Amino acid sequence: MNRKLIAPVPPMGWNSWNTFYEHVNEKLIRTTADAIVDQGLLDAGYEYLIIDDCWSMKQRDEHGRLVPDPDKFPGGIKSTIDYVHSKGLKFGIYSCCGVRTCADYPGSFEHEFSDAEQFADWGVDYLKYDNCDRPNSLSSIPLYRRMAMALRHSGRDILLAACQWGTEHVEQWIRSTGAHTYRTTVDIQDCWKSITSIANAQMEHAPYSASDCFSDMDMLVVGMYGKGMNPETSAIIGGCTDTEYQTHFALWAMLNSPLIIGCDVRSLSDRAREILTNKELIAINQDPECRSCYRLPVYVNPDAFILVKVLNDGDYAIGFFNFSDTAVRIPLHFWDMGLSLSAAAGMEFHDCISHEDLGLHKEVFAATVEVHGCKVYRCHPVKN
Repeated sequence: MNRKLIAPVPPMGWNSWNTFYEHVNEKLIRTTADAIVDQGLLDAGYEYLIIDDCWSMKQRDEHGRLVPDPDKFPGGIKSTIDYVHSKGLKFGIYSCCGVRTCADYPGSFEHEFSDAEQFADWGVDYLKYDNCDRPNSLSSIPLYRRMAMALRHSGRDILLAACQWGTEHVEQWIRSTGAHTYRTTVDIQDCWKSITSIANAQMEHAPYSASDCFSDMDMLVVGMYGKGMNPETSAIIGGCTDTEYQTHFALWAMLNSPLIIGCDVRSLSDRAREILTNKELIAINQDPECRSCYRLPVYVNPDAFILVKVLNDGDYAIGFFNFSDTAVRIPLHFWDMGLSLSAAAGMEFHDCISHEDLGLHKEVFAATVEVHGCKVYRCHPVKN
């Protein structure tokens, strides 16, 4: 029997790590679940609520099972998961392919099948699977194969998010393991340099990403504004501007990355909510064909570029991005997209951020993009 794809399009959700670090607990998860629903995030597509590292006790029990920290989860992890499910959300949890997790809690090395069964019994829907503290003589490849197999035979559909960091040319083999997403970068920070570094590194790997196995550019930092208990984030004073957050979100949407929120959604700013719930950008990310973009250079400025993505209905998503410290006028010649001058055709432009129709344009379209800014359009070829 053919099984339904777990991740036909990039998964969307929320993860605790960026803002809350090791300070996860039952109350936080329940109030966050409430906020995801109340803020309209579930309606926008954010369906996974994911607890990251530090949720368990430091040691397994006498039967070799993982034990939720009773101080953090006095009602047990199962009751927390049941509450998340009652809100219409799916639940994600964290483990690691090594002996210990990145924060020195028990990893799943040599416990893959029993841990997968335990996660399935609890009702887990998503496993973030990290890459710390494995034996030095072992490649991560067989370890991700093993957990993927364990999850597939656990009796429950569980998405495997391989947090592999891009080592060992992960993009070339991870799909064959059965994983559904895979990290190709180091951890993101709440700063512009981190966002651009990840985006530039990801573009060369984008063609490997496809339906049911997506390249994960790490969690969104939209709305964090330099706040949070994670020392990697809190060390960055001020975070990003709303313009930079908008560009960050548009890049992740265009490049088919999972959209996993990392800010405290219980105190979401109006502008951050507007960015995160932009249905037109989300539709580009969730397009059923999941095609990668191609990049067009901008010769007047090497830090500006255009991304073009073919969409399922015949439209094109076109993103103009400016990583430089000056405003840039970016021209798009339709010839570079395959629309020759002899075709006697034009393109109708719709602005996906301002939500305005910009009418029919022929041969060329140009946009002036502010410092660290972007413009994203949904375009439809039209014969004259």
